[in-house]
Amino acid sequence: RLKRARMHVERAIKEKKIFMVQGPYPIIRSLLRARGWVERKFPRASRQMEQHHGCQKQLQEEEEEGDGADQGEAVPSLGTSESPWPPEEEEEEQWEEDPDGIHKFMSHLVRDQVPYFIWTNRCNAVDYRRLQQDQVVNHYIGASAFTTKERLCLSLQNLPWCDQADPNTFFPRCYRLGSADEQQAFIEDFHLTAARSLLKVALERAEGAVMGMEQPSKPVEGSGLGSPLLPQLVEEALRLCGQHLGSLGHQDIDGDTLSPGMTGTNWHRFLQDYYRVVHEGAVLALTGAQRDQCRALLQHMAGWLPQLSMEGHSNIWILKPGAKSRGRGITCTARLEEVLQVAKTCTASMSWVVQKYVERPLLVFGTKFDIRQWFLVTDWNPLTVWFYRESYLRFCSQPFSLRHLDPARHLCNVSIQKRYRPARSRHPQLPPDQIWSCKQLQAHLAQVGQPGAWHQVMEPGMKAAVVGSLCSARELVKPRKSSFELYGADFIFGEDCQPWLLEINASPTMAPSSAVTKRLCASVQRDILRLIIDHRLDPTCPTGAFELIYKEAVVPQPLFMGQKLMVKGCSLRKP
Repeated sequence: RLKRARMHVERAIKEKKIFMVQGPYPIIRSLLRARGWVERKFPRASRQMEQHHGCQKQLQEEEEEGDGADQGEAVPSLGTSESPWPPEEEEEEQWEEDPDGIHKFMSHLVRDQVPYFIWTNRCNAVDYRRLQQDQVVNHYIGASAFTTKERLCLSLQNLPWCDQADPNTFFPRCYRLGSADEQQAFIEDFHLTAARSLLKVALERAEGAVMGMEQPSKPVEGSGLGSPLLPQLVEEALRLCGQHLGSLGHQDIDGDTLSPGMTGTNWHRFLQDYYRVVHEGAVLALTGAQRDQCRALLQHMAGWLPQLSMEGHSNIWILKPGAKSRGRGITCTARLEEVLQVAKTCTASMSWVVQKYVERPLLVFGTKFDIRQWFLVTDWNPLTVWFYRESYLRFCSQPFSLRHLDPARHLCNVSIQKRYRPARSRHPQLPPDQIWSCKQLQAHLAQVGQPGAWHQVMEPGMKAAVVGSLCSARELVKPRKSSFELYGADFIFGEDCQPWLLEINASPTMAPSSAVTKRLCASVQRDILRLIIDHRLDPTCPTGAFELIYKEAVVPQPLFMGQKLMVKGCSLRKP
C-alpha cells in the first residue's frame, strides 16, 4: 500500500494535483481525492497567525455555525510544513476517514510541494503575494466591499454611478449610523416614512369604516389635540408628503432648499401622535376630502418610491452590526429614539447600520422565511458571474407578527432559530427542521395560484440584485485570474414576490443542518469543482446547476505614466 501511495503521490506532483483545505469541508476533500488529488496539510503558520490576532475562537464558531462574513484583509504567510513524521495531532478532523493512515502518509510526502488548489474558510489565511499564477484560491482580496453590511450599504449607494440600476428596487433603504450625514438622512427618512404611514393607516381605517369593519377606539390623553385626534394631523402628513413628492419630481428646484424636516414642523409632537395612532390604536378623524387626497397622493408616490408597498405602515427598522454574521446583535425597532441611542455607541471598531424592515413579506402558512441563494464569481476583469439554480429557504419558528419584534418571528438565521422551539399552533405542512428547497416553494406557489412567480419575478429579480451588487463593488476588488469565490446572498420576498436583498455572505456555510441542505451543499461543492477545474480545461463540459448570468467586456488597465494631473487654482474676488 505504501508503494502504491508513493506512486500515486509522484503522479499527482507531476500533474500538479496537490491541494490544501482549511476548515470542515469533507465533501471538497473527498471529491478532490476521488479525482486523484493529494492533500497537503494546511500550514501551522497560518493557524498561529490567527491565534496571534485573537481569531481562533471566532474561527471555531464560524466552522461550527456557518457563514464567515467577518473578514479582515491581513494576509499571513503560506509557508511550508517542516513537521517530522508522523505529523503532530493538530487537525485530526482531516483524517477521520483515513483509518489506515494512507492519506496522512501521502500528505507528509507532499509537505514541501506547491498546492495548486487552495480552499479556505477565511480570506486572510493565504498570502496572495507569494502565490504562483496557476495556484487556484477560493477568495479574492477586497471582497469585503460587499460582504459586510456596512460596506454593502456604501457600495450600493454608488451603484447609479457604476451602472444603470436603482438599488432602491432591490435593496431596502440602509444608512450607516457612524456617518453624521447618513444619520441625518435616516432621521429625515424616518420622519417622512411616518408621514406616509399615517396616511396609509388613515386611509385603511376610513375604507374599513365604510365597509362596516370595527375601528380602534382607544382614548388619547394629553395629546393636545383631543380624542379622537383632529384632522389637522392628517393635514400635516398630507403637506409633508406633498412636499416630498414635489422634491422627487424636482418641482422645488427653484424654491426653498430646506428639507421637509426643516420646515418648522414639530417633529417630536408629530411622532408622538403618530405612535399613538399606529402603535396604540388611537382614533384618527378623517374627512371625505382628506380620504380622496390620501388615496391620490399615495398613488402618485408609488410611481416614485419602489419601496412604498413593502414598507408597510408601522415604520419598523432593523438595526444590524456592520460586520457580523449569523444574526448576531440584530434587533428590530419602531422608535426613532432607540435607533439614535444605538448610534451613540458607534466606534471605529464597532459600526452599525439601520435598514428599512420589510413589513409586508411573502409568508408561507403565516410564517416568515428568507432564502439563501449561492452565486460564484470566477473573474473580476471581465466580471463573470455564475448563478446557482438551486437554493433553500429558512423559516422562523414562530408565526409572523408586527406586534412582537422578537427574533423568533423575524430573524430566519439557522443559528438564531435553533434557540427556539416551534410554536404549538405551527402549520403541520411547515418543515420541522425549518428548511425547504426552492422547488418546494415553487410547488407551494403553484398551489396558491402563483405558478409563474418563481421564474417570472423571483429568480430574475435575484439575478439582477446580484449583478447590481457586484457591479457596485468591482473597482474595490482585486482581480486575479486563478481565483474564484462562492457567495451566499440572503433574500426576502415581498407580498408581490419581489425579491429584496438583505446581505451577501463570504464563505457561506457548507455544514448541513437538514436533509435539504445536506443534499444541496454537497451538490454545489461538486458543481464548483466541475466549473473551476473541468470547465477551464474544456469550456463545453457541463457545469451542473451553475448558470452564467453575466460576463462583461474586458476592461483594459490604464498604464501609469507618472504624470501629475492635479490642478491648483486661486479664488477670484470681486474688484
